[in-house]
Amino acid sequence: MSLFLRCSEMSARKVNAIIVVLIGIVFLIVVHRNLLNLNDFARTDVSDTVHDVLPHLKQKAARSGVEVPVLITAVEDRLGALVAAINSVYHNSKANVVFYIVTTNDTVDHLKTWISQTSLNEIKYRIIPFEPHILHGKISSDPHKVEAVKPLAFARFYVATFLPHAEKAIYLDDDVIVQGDIQELFDTHLRAGHAAAFSDDCDSASSKGIVRGAGTQINYIGFLDFKKDTIRKLGMRANTCSFNPGVFVANLTEWRLQNITGQLEMWMKRNVEEDLYSRTLADSVTTPPLLIVFYKRHSSIDPMWHVRHLGTTGAANRYSLQFVKAAKLLHWNGHYKPWGRASFTDIWDKWYVPDPTGKFHPVRRHVEDK
Repeated sequence: MSLFLRCSEMSARKVNAIIVVLIGIVFLIVVHRNLLNLNDFARTDVSDTVHDVLPHLKQKAARSGVEVPVLITAVEDRLGALVAAINSVYHNSKANVVFYIVTTNDTVDHLKTWISQTSLNEIKYRIIPFEPHILHGKISSDPHKVEAVKPLAFARFYVATFLPHAEKAIYLDDDVIVQGDIQELFDTHLRAGHAAAFSDDCDSASSKGIVRGAGTQINYIGFLDFKKDTIRKLGMRANTCSFNPGVFVANLTEWRLQNITGQLEMWMKRNVEEDLYSRTLADSVTTPPLLIVFYKRHSSIDPMWHVRHLGTTGAANRYSLQFVKAAKLLHWNGHYKPWGRASFTDIWDKWYVPDPTGKFHPVRRHVEDK
């Protein structure tokens, strides 16, 4: 009996030892497999994980909210203006701004390089090719007339065409600097039935102290020839305050419903045929058809969102430095530009991003006293 018990105890110990060994083997197998999986993860899955994570991180860092479309043109010989303008818009706002840059084919490569190789690579933008042939028969072919050599100036007439899916948009000339949050301008209220909001030339900070003359007209008679029957028959008052189309907010739904582009094109053709513009008109060839189409049918934007005439003689005397710094948008319309001879060039310089190709350089030969 005792021998039987001893044999049983020995068998039990052997079984237990075998079980312990088996457990150990299983444990080692599990550890080995985990190490292999970890090694595989390190070798192969990390890249996949990075691709999954980076878009997520970019998405979190990206600006959210309703898109704020900003249409602006890019002319090769003044590409630095576009760069400074969009840089100022982007860094003074947290809005989801998308720049729609209208340009010609010969400028596209230069523009892409300037954006991709500088701090501007953060912005969201789309390039829209401009085909000058759409202006055939709508502007003068006389090389001595200013509209014949600046086709991109008319890009603003086609804002609804360039942005077919947008309901609202902002148009900016390239010679501007934005110091406020562009979302505020985008939120400008447009009255029912109005397709655009402009800044009136009368009764605003920008009209104070203006010396009357070519390029600084503030009423309709400065842009249209009221001696022509076609203009007189429209019934517009010659002393009606004009507006500046270098900055405007457009209700694109209304723009399409009213076929604003078609109306503008019609008046462009009429001018080619009848020479309807004022003889004192300087380089504001895009203004007259807009004045006709939007006569008493446009809303107004806050005057501080379009402080202009910084490109005219005496701007430094007209505005104090404190006022200029408080303005939400500065416009160097006029003969003098901030990358050349102008007032308050230091403000423009703050937002200028040097051209990595070295093609564009600001020219400062004769800077007015600031």
